[in-house]
This record gives sequence, structure tokens and C-alpha cells, in this order.
Amino acid sequence: MILVTGATGLNGGALVRLLSARGVAVRALVRSAEKAAALAALPHVEIVAGDMARPGTLAAALHGVDRAMLISSSDPVMLEVQSNFIAAAAGAGVKHVVKLSGIMPELDSPFRFARMHGEIERRLEASGMAFTHLRAGEFMPAYFRQVRSIVEQGALFLPMEDARIASIDVDDIAEVAALALTSSGHEGKTYPLTGPEALSMAEVAEKLSAVTGKPIRYVDVAPEDARKTQLAAGIPPYLADALVELFAERRKGKEATVSPAVQTLLGRRPASFDDFAERNAAIFRGEQPALRL
Repeated sequence: MILVTGATGLNGGALVRLLSARGVAVRALVRSAEKAAALAALPHVEIVAGDMARPGTLAAALHGVDRAMLISSSDPVMLEVQSNFIAAAAGAGVKHVVKLSGIMPELDSPFRFARMHGEIERRLEASGMAFTHLRAGEFMPAYFRQVRSIVEQGALFLPMEDARIASIDVDDIAEVAALALTSSGHEGKTYPLTGPEALSMAEVAEKLSAVTGKPIRYVDVAPEDARKTQLAAGIPPYLADALVELFAERRKGKEATVSPAVQTLLGRRPASFDDFAERNAAIFRGEQPALRL
């Protein structure tokens, strides 16, 4: 049995749907079974309610599980909840945990979530279970957060200067995760996952212009102005501060390196930003609602 945590989220949901489509039995850990109705309707999917913030609720979810995918939200308690899961999984006899990590999990990073990912990786490695770290770069759907400004102002407003970033399609992350969970040889491995190219925001704007049929420009904004906009949009101060840290690292080029791992593992080129933009052109034109991130 394979258990997927964070199953109603962007990456967890993509993985559950992929495993279901391939006829692989998968158990989806969710905090609210009511919110998992769409997943529950899929073949080969079992829904189990539990909360990694409350380890006592995880016993049923972990019963009989051999392999698990560890995903949770980037929030103030990420280190705590993922550490809870690692301890519970080790106690339940899980043999292999695949962790979705960040592209730069440095214990001394200025970016708080990078530090958390680094510490979680360290704890997983010390748990006695086999592990695989999937260090993913920026998710392409992150640009859905820009849809409103694209539609209303024809612009991307980001504090990126002229830095480049090698974003990755979440479906490619799901396919690599499925491979690590269903085949051998990935134990003890760390895979940096990116798309096939590192783009500047000006290039991203050009590609979005091409698929939407309207001119879209990139506007570099000061970090403090970006934070004010995020707070006005309802982003909690903790996360707004984390984004300031993240973009500071990105401006240093920390997410600009293209990794060959997806090509090597899957035997095909990872999806490009052109592929992603074309597939989601209606969203960027404001004709369809974007996924909630």
C-alpha cells in the first residue's frame, strides 16, 4: 500500500490521480474527507482522515503501508507536522518515504522554508527508513497568482530583477514521485527537479503574450512593494515575509540551474513553460478559473 499525504493539495492530488489512472492502489491522507470527494470517486483510491499535526490520528492511515509520499503545506508548522509523520511512519513499519522537498534545502539558508526542508530531510535520513528526496523548483502553476494582473493590467509584477528560474510542471513531479514509489533503485537518492529551461520574467511574459494573444509586460517591483501587495491580497504576514526571503534567494540565481534529472528518470523531456502556458491559455486569458494554490 502507498500512502500520499497532502492529497487534496496541488502536488498530492496530481500524484493520487496519476497512480489511480495506472491502477495502483493508493491511500490518500486528508484532514477532511468531505473535501476529498473528487479523489474518493477515483478507482483504486482509499480516503483516510488524519492530521499530521495530531500524530495520534495517523495510525489508521499508516496501517499496512509500505511506502509513503510526504507532502505538506509551506506554513509555520511544516517542520513540526512533517517530523510528526516521519516518527509515526517509522513506528508503523513504513519501509520507504519519498519526500517532496525544495530545490535549495540549506540548513543555514536565509529562506525559512529552505531551512525547514533541510532539517526534515536530515530527520528522515536518520529515521531508519529508506528515503528519496525530490527537490523541486518553482511550480509552474505559481503563475496563476498573476492572472488578475495579467487580465486587468497586462503585466506580471514580480521582484525578480533580471534573474532566471527553472520552473517545473507539477505533472512531471507527480510522474517522478510515482516512479520512486513503484520501482526500486531510488532509495537513498536525491533528485533535483526542474523544467528544461531557465527563463527570465521578461521571457515568461513573452510566452504568456503568445498564448493569450495580448501584450503582457514584466514589471520588476521592489521587494517591499511586493510585500505590501501580498498583505493587501490577504496573505498572512508570516508567508509574506517568507516570500521576501524566497525572492531574495531567487535574485541570487538559486533556482536558475537546469537539472537533467527528469529527462534521465522518465526518458523524455520535461514539460516546458510553453507547454504549460498553451495548456492553460484559457486561465491566463481570464476565461477559466485558476486552481487555488
